[in-house]
Amino acid sequence: MDMMSLYFLTGGILIGMATLYIINRVRMTSAKQTAESLFQNAKKTIEREKHNTILKAKEEWFIQRDKQDAVLRSKEKSLERIEGQLLEKEKKLNKKDDSVKQLEQDFLQKEIELNANKEALKSKADELEKIILQQNEKLSNITGLSLEAAKEKLLQNVKKQYKKEAATIYKALIDETRANANKEARKIITYAIEKQASEFASESSVAVVTLPSEEVKGRIIGRDGRNIKSFEQHSGVKLIIDDTPEAVVLSCFEPVQREIGRLALEKLIVSGKIHPQRIEEVLKSAESEVNKKIWRAGNEVIASVGIGKIHPDLIRTLGRLQFRTSYGQNVLMHSKEVALLCSAMAAELKLDTRIARRAGLMHDIGKAVSQSLEGTHTELGAELCAKYNESAIVLNAIASHHEDIPADNLYSVLVAAADAISGSRPGARRDTLEGYVRRIESLEQVADSFAGVEKSFAISAGREVRVIVQPDKVSDAEADLLASEIAQRVQDDLDYPGQVKITVIRESRAFAYA
Repeated sequence: MDMMSLYFLTGGILIGMATLYIINRVRMTSAKQTAESLFQNAKKTIEREKHNTILKAKEEWFIQRDKQDAVLRSKEKSLERIEGQLLEKEKKLNKKDDSVKQLEQDFLQKEIELNANKEALKSKADELEKIILQQNEKLSNITGLSLEAAKEKLLQNVKKQYKKEAATIYKALIDETRANANKEARKIITYAIEKQASEFASESSVAVVTLPSEEVKGRIIGRDGRNIKSFEQHSGVKLIIDDTPEAVVLSCFEPVQREIGRLALEKLIVSGKIHPQRIEEVLKSAESEVNKKIWRAGNEVIASVGIGKIHPDLIRTLGRLQFRTSYGQNVLMHSKEVALLCSAMAAELKLDTRIARRAGLMHDIGKAVSQSLEGTHTELGAELCAKYNESAIVLNAIASHHEDIPADNLYSVLVAAADAISGSRPGARRDTLEGYVRRIESLEQVADSFAGVEKSFAISAGREVRVIVQPDKVSDAEADLLASEIAQRVQDDLDYPGQVKITVIRESRAFAYA
């Protein structure tokens, strides 16, 4: 190889190496740029994920904070309401305490004034007696008549002078008495009827559904009990499936829920298709049907009683009473009967019959919600009607018909009397055997506790007690007093509907043999 070729070869190698170096540098630069780009992208992705995570955490924190704030606000409102009720009760107690103290002070002041007046009157009476004695002596000396003769003469003159005036006063008194007789008679009759007031009675909490055959029980229960569990969960009614032949018992203290469950179960039995999805559908259908019945029942009773317009919510609440019973007596029909009784008595007493019917129909409306809310049915009924702006007369009639508060008008007294009449009339209500026996025994024990009683018998389902006394220990005059004392003891010590007649029997027997 010549020199020139060597130079070219060397130059080519150098050029190739330089080219390779440049290519490597370009690749390295490109690789660095790619790595840098990947790094930046990864960094941005991390930052973005970090940012999203922080945003989600903040959002979750705000949600939890809002929930806690809502819970706290609810508790604060509840506490404020309770605090308000306590403050209101405290104010009422303070007012009553102040009233009692004021009455005590007034009583003491009047007692002091009365004692002072007594002393003054006694002193004046003594002075007057002295003056009269002196005047009598002077008159006796002047007229020459004795004191007894002067008295007789004076009385004759006074009789003649004031006889006509006395007759006029007597006639005026008679006329005034006659004018007020009707008013006083109304009060007397009303308060006499009030003595018939009776107490609240409990209601049924179960319903029985008959089955076409015993096989249906297994279908109601379902595989692993899934059907019965679904029914109880969605209806709120407990199913009792025991050895009772061809029957299932539904137990629930809320009568409307119990009616919905009963109606739904009957539909399921008729259709024969019993599974969780079908149970839920039938329960919704039964609920809709019961709500229609409630609305219809409320409207029908309002139309039959004739009390005018009433708020729709109160109509629905009245309709719910169709499914509530008291000792077997339907509460809606009982309320209707009380309304009509109030109307009849109000007409006799010359009162507003429409107000009387309205108060009578509403008196037990609290029983429609007493199963789900705390409080007595009188308190709940008064609160419910006050919410819909019922009159003060209706509210007092509701709250006072079981003597929880005093009656402040004649309509309230009529409602209490009509409630007792409707509940205590023969055949209106069922009573348990245990309660019946307890009432009979209590009546006989009260009568037997009096001295001179030989034996007593409660008859006519406890409406009458016949008391046989020992004739040698109780006279005829004492028998009348004994009957009154036994009646008073029964009224004070026992709770009973209607009236109890006390008959005391005193019998003497003489025997002779021939």
